[in-house]
Amino acid sequence: MNKEKFESLVRNILIEIGEDPNREGLLSTPKRVAEAYEFLTAGYQKDIDEVLNNAIFTEKYDEMVLVKNIDFYSMCEHHMLPFYGKVHVAYIPNGKIVGLSKIPRIVEVFARRLQVQERMTQQIADTLEKYLQPVGVAVVTEAFHMCMMMRGVEKQNSSATTSAMHGVFKDDAKTRNEFINLVGIRNL
Repeated sequence: MNKEKFESLVRNILIEIGEDPNREGLLSTPKRVAEAYEFLTAGYQKDIDEVLNNAIFTEKYDEMVLVKNIDFYSMCEHHMLPFYGKVHVAYIPNGKIVGLSKIPRIVEVFARRLQVQERMTQQIADTLEKYLQPVGVAVVTEAFHMCMMMRGVEKQNSSATTSAMHGVFKDDAKTRNEFINLVGIRNL
């Protein structure tokens, strides 16, 4: 990111909305906004191979591995407003497991970008599928979207749920239901 250019653009936005960018309270706003966006979109600079850092191990375990309630914050690509919530990820190994902390790190790679919830959910599942070739992968994302809460329809209590099911989670209702029960999701 070219911070100087970004700060200039923020200064122009302030002018366009009728503000004085030289007002005391706004003097450092372009710099702060540039730093915030660099952090909020850090996922563009991340490489999955580096994030995984060789933390894939051979293991005979063949039951469900579930990491649930992974908090995330992302930015809606349509309005550049935040959406946030929780991601639940499960997989059934096929001879390989991944370090548990790597799963939230994978979520962060895709959340810290301009996103739509549907794509983010699929990208997380596709990444685990690619690197582990498991028997199945399940990802469910539950989120609140500020673009629906603070503008537009202004619905404060609505949330969105998306899922990506691969392998046995897609093909076998019993396995899928076990996942849903463990996560505590209803009506999926």
